[in-house]
Amino acid sequence: MPVKQPSLGDLEPIETASRDEIGALQLKRLQSTLQHAYDHVPHYRAAFDAKGVHPSDCRQLADLAKFPFTVKKDLRDNYPFGLFAVPREQVVRIHASSGTTGKPTVVGYTKNDISTWADLVARSIRAAGGRAGDIIQIAYGYGLFTGGLGAHYGAERLGCTVIPMSGGQTEKQVQLITDFKPSIIMVTPSYMQVIIEEFARQGLNAAESSLKVGIFGAEPWTEAMRRDIEAKAGLDAVDIYGLSEVMGPGVASECIESKDGPVVWEDHFYPEIIDPETGEVLPDGVEGELVFTSLTKEALPIIRYRTRDLTRLLPPSSRAFRRMGKIVGRSDDMLIIRGVNVFPTQIEEIVLQHAQLSGQYQILVTRNGLLDEVAVKCELQPAVGALGTAELREIGEWVQHRIKGIVGISTKVTVLAPEAIERTLTGKAKRVIDRRPA
Repeated sequence: MPVKQPSLGDLEPIETASRDEIGALQLKRLQSTLQHAYDHVPHYRAAFDAKGVHPSDCRQLADLAKFPFTVKKDLRDNYPFGLFAVPREQVVRIHASSGTTGKPTVVGYTKNDISTWADLVARSIRAAGGRAGDIIQIAYGYGLFTGGLGAHYGAERLGCTVIPMSGGQTEKQVQLITDFKPSIIMVTPSYMQVIIEEFARQGLNAAESSLKVGIFGAEPWTEAMRRDIEAKAGLDAVDIYGLSEVMGPGVASECIESKDGPVVWEDHFYPEIIDPETGEVLPDGVEGELVFTSLTKEALPIIRYRTRDLTRLLPPSSRAFRRMGKIVGRSDDMLIIRGVNVFPTQIEEIVLQHAQLSGQYQILVTRNGLLDEVAVKCELQPAVGALGTAELREIGEWVQHRIKGIVGISTKVTVLAPEAIERTLTGKAKRVIDRRPA
């Protein structure tokens, strides 16, 4: 696949700065952010005071560990605008989570915040190989979800031609790719699988389309899924990371020349890895929970936000900033099955290892008496055609055996016909259905 090597002229000076220069900038911006939050957000003033810390106590970056964490409950408890650090009249845009499990988490942006966000998404697209004049099809959902508009403003900031398709209407997605010939698509990886299937349904080969780069985010995805999508769609698949509480897409993004983990844009976000149980800060290279502190946000500064994403920090490679390892799962998505910690991505890796299975799967967890039971649905590749009962059973037993040997749990695996599992047309795939009593 073609890989675009950037020249130094393509990069901002900070992307090639020394670690000392980056650290000095981070400390200056961190001290300003802590003071801004303390002066203007009652929640942070109370939280800092309760912990016995003051913004003046931050004299070096390591001092951030003295300050309290922010969790999603804090955003919900201050719903809707209680964490804003500027007058509401200075907030030019509001985004919010879906709120499917309670009140949504609300985030706000000043004019400067929107401009910074656009700059960082533009930087992310450029890291993925995009340049001014490229046509980008945006298939992230628009609206309160940060994906669509975040990607849109960044693509325009870079000087690209934007197709604001949003999610859904899969047949039309393929039509526009065929007719408008975008070279880049921004979409969730699970929905890209659906688009690839639609190409096949129409008798087209996705690998022969105009797409050269896919910028995929908004949900965890594995190296196995990367290989699967790249092989079927004939493009370079790069990972973009973000979450609405911190900004949206563009907090970190992979570079196309290395594809070795999203580069954290450390001039705007300070990352930490902590032990999920103790809250202790862990050294680089050790897996734990990702925590972010914003360094430049005005409307909603966020201090030590616990993302629940499990990963590790890696040394710089293609840029001067540190990288994130692939998200292995979320601490709140982890399933505990008969004492074994299980992440959906572990199942995904195994399913994608079988050549006759597509990347679509679903995990159903139930409880029979005191024992948890796990059923896994997966489905055949469309090109495989109809198989007999014995052949389907053999594939299912192969998956069961691999899950037992690698993950350590017993499962019942059912292999279904192509497209039998419900598709996600507008957002993230529903991989786990947990029907156990609370």
